[in-house]
Amino acid sequence: HVQLVESGGGSVQAGGSLKLSCVASGYTYCMGWFRQATGKEREGVASLYAGGGALYYADSVKGRFSISEDIDNGTVYLQMNALKPEDTGMYYCAAGLTIYGGVCQGNTWGQGTQVTVS
Repeated sequence: HVQLVESGGGSVQAGGSLKLSCVASGYTYCMGWFRQATGKEREGVASLYAGGGALYYADSVKGRFSISEDIDNGTVYLQMNALKPEDTGMYYCAAGLTIYGGVCQGNTWGQGTQVTVS
């Protein structure tokens, strides 16, 4: 059973950068980052095949966010640059065994980390 521990959220001014980390224990086929703003539905931000590279970015983050992994340390990262106020929300790391529309379908979720852009 995969366990996920996230870190790296915080508050930043518009135009700034943050890097989120998610340490995963156990086997997974894919991993993804999702976010949920207050009053909105959760949306996929970026996904990758475990050991296979990035496969999905939401249109709203293309060119600004980058998902990557450190296989040796079982860690997935989300580098977020040129942050905008609309990027504010709770960010969740997820691990899954299936992909739909390029998005990793998470069946295990991290606890979430808050990102606030002002």
